Amino acid sequence: MPLPSIWSPGASSALLASRHKATGAIAFPPYVESSPLDDAHELVELDGEGAVYSFTVIHPSPKSGEPPFALGYVDLPGPVRIFGRLQGAQRPAIGDRYRAVPDAAFGYVFDRIEGSAP
Repeated sequence: MPLPSIWSPGASSALLASRHKATGAIAFPPYVESSPLDDAHELVELDGEGAVYSFTVIHPSPKSGEPPFALGYVDLPGPVRIFGRLQGAQRPAIGDRYRAVPDAAFGYVFDRIEGSAP
């Protein structure tokens, strides 16, 4: 069974999530149609811009040839907190603004919104 897309179709793609019809609680990624929870949820688009809640910088082994990279939690309106790779020229800081963008390797990453210092 294929996994659902986490992106809405169209030119202005938005991350998709499941919202509980009774409580409004949001779950990301969205539930698959075969999930027993799917009937109680509706598919919604998330606002893809949010603020860094917490982060860490990973330093892979020098043997890997991979440069250090940041992973973190980004708080989006809704409220929903999503974990992902943080990209940008500067080291992240708590409160920095990031935008979710599609990524071929990871499905999504967060790009820093320049001029967004806390």
